[in-house]
Amino acid sequence: MAVKFKDYYEALGIARVATPDEIKAAFRKLARLYHPDVAKNKATAEERFKEINEANEVLSDPEKRRRYDALGADWDNPTGHGATYGSHGGRAAAGAGDPGFEFGGTGFSDFFESFFGSGREGFGAGRSRAAGAARGEDIEADLLITLEEALHGSLRKVTLRRPGIQGNAAGPDTYQVRIKPGVREGQRIRLAGQGYAGHDGGPPGDLYLHARLASHPDFGVHGTDLYFDLELAPWEAVLGVQAKIPTLDGATTLRVPPGTIVGTRLRLGGLGLPGADGARGDLYANVSVQTPSTVSEEERPLWEQLARASAFNPRIKP
Repeated sequence: MAVKFKDYYEALGIARVATPDEIKAAFRKLARLYHPDVAKNKATAEERFKEINEANEVLSDPEKRRRYDALGADWDNPTGHGATYGSHGGRAAAGAGDPGFEFGGTGFSDFFESFFGSGREGFGAGRSRAAGAARGEDIEADLLITLEEALHGSLRKVTLRRPGIQGNAAGPDTYQVRIKPGVREGQRIRLAGQGYAGHDGGPPGDLYLHARLASHPDFGVHGTDLYFDLELAPWEAVLGVQAKIPTLDGATTLRVPPGTIVGTRLRLGGLGLPGADGARGDLYANVSVQTPSTVSEEERPLWEQLARASAFNPRIKP
C-alpha cells in the first residue's frame, strides 16, 4: 500500500530553514485558529488541527526533524534507504512482504506511523512462522489525544484495514475506543485479541494504541501539571493586574501582585490534568514581561519622565 508523503513545512506555512522559535510561533498561530473548541467549522478544523499537530510533533523535535529532513526526494525508494516503510508503523526490512495496516481515526497519518510511529511489526503475509501453535503478534499505533480528552475522557472511533488479511475490497474493522480521564503520555490502551491471528490454533495478539497528548497552543504539560506563558506589560508587573487567562475549564482571572518579576510562577490549584487517583494537578502561569518595540510621540515623553523619576536600576544589585 502506497504511503503519501507529508510536507510538514507546508502544513505549518514555514520555510525549511525555520528556527525552533518560528516553528513554535507558526504552530501556536494555526492551532489557535483550528482548535476544535474555537473553530466555526469543527469538522474541517479537526482534520487541520491534527495535521498541524503532526507537523509540530516532528519539526519541534530536533532528532525527528533531522530524520525527516534526511528523507529527501527518494524517501520511499528502497534502493536509496535500504528499507521500505509500510503503514503498519516501524521500519521493515526491504522485501519483507508485509502488506501493512491502514489506520483511521488515530489522529496521525499513515506517513507518520510509518516513519515516526510506535508501531511494531507482526507476522505479515508471506512471513515465516515456527511450526506448532503460536500466539499472534501484537499491532501497535499512536493515538492523538487532546488535553480536553485527557481531562474529560471521550469515546473515539478507530478503524483498521488489514489489506493482506481482508483484501482490498473488504471494509476496515471498526473499534469504539474509550479514553478515560487522566490518560497519560505514552500510556497503552489495549484492545485484546485484535492483533494478528494466532498460528495453528494459537490465540490472537492484541492491538495497542499509544496515547500521544496533542500539543496545545496555550499549555505545556509536565505530568498532571499545566504551564501557561503569562506575558505582562511593564506597568502590569510593577502595579499588579487582574489578568484573564485560559484554562481547560474556561477562562479565569488571575491576580498578579504588584512588583511581580520575570520568572515568577503563579499557581492555580486543581486546574491541571487528572492523575490515576482522579486528583487534578495544578496550572502554573510563568511570568514574562514584554516591552513595546516602538512608542508613539505621545508615549515617549511619559517614558522619559518615568526614567528621570525612577531610582530603579536593574544593573545595581541590592
